[in-house]
Amino acid sequence: MFLELTIGILILIIVGLILYIYYQRRLIELRVSKRIQEETDRIRKDALSKSRAVLKGKIGEQMAPLLAAFPFEPADARFIGAPVDYIVFDGYSRNNPTEVVLLDIKTGNAQLSTIERRISELVKVKRVRWMTIRI
Repeated sequence: MFLELTIGILILIIVGLILYIYYQRRLIELRVSKRIQEETDRIRKDALSKSRAVLKGKIGEQMAPLLAAFPFEPADARFIGAPVDYIVFDGYSRNNPTEVVLLDIKTGNAQLSTIERRISELVKVKRVRWMTIRI
């Protein structure tokens, strides 16, 4: 009788431990799943926010010549997009170009990229030239 009672108690303890382990494992899985969903949502929102900022910047680049603050005649500016936004032939629309300007438009707190900075340095040290290719 004592042996049967001991075996019964041991079985109950083992079943209890199995249920406890299953419950804890399931609880951890739910917490991890919730954390993954929260992180996915955060990443998605962050990506959308950055995408909107990039899109606004691109629209700003395209619209810049139409703004009153644009220092050149819009007809003198040629949009190329990358690695600089515009090449401006100042005076071209009056048939009297006086200067060629590589122009980059930035919105908000945007900074020059590494390649844009390098191009700026090349222009400053006059590493610019004219070339005609005949084909």
